[in-house]
Amino acid sequence: MENAEVLDRIKKNFPGAVVEESRFRGESWITVTKNHFLELMKFLHDDDLLRFDLLLDIAGTDYTPGSPRFELVYILFSMEDSRRIIIKLKVNEGEDIPSVTHIWKAADWPEREVFDLLGISFSGHPDLRRILTWDNFEGHPLRKDYPLLGKDFDEKFDPDTIEIV
Repeated sequence: MENAEVLDRIKKNFPGAVVEESRFRGESWITVTKNHFLELMKFLHDDDLLRFDLLLDIAGTDYTPGSPRFELVYILFSMEDSRRIIIKLKVNEGEDIPSVTHIWKAADWPEREVFDLLGISFSGHPDLRRILTWDNFEGHPLRKDYPLLGKDFDEKFDPDTIEIV
């Protein structure tokens, strides 16, 4: 199935869900609305013709001062015929996004990474906690408003306990 056919099938089954679509060098990506997001992701996984059975990655981008502030990018792959599609979702500050861990188990750690580094929360995630920074770390390092040198960059700290001395 060609990318154009995939996009047509999505638009046919979810009218109004696709906000924007683009194709470049054989890659396709679509931006979808939040109210269709979870249903669409389940469809992409379960549909007999599409079968996007592998979630390759989830990434987030901070578009401060734009609105909505964030964009999530889901890269899906069909192992049956080596097709790939990119799903984008715009996210406002403080907005919860439904977790896709019940659709793809591989979403567990990427969702935690996005939560840790950007502060985007995933409702329904089985274990949503920090994954790359420590538990009492303040802030989210990939946000554009996070200080470039860190909050306490000029202060001495103990590397074993990560406490300021």
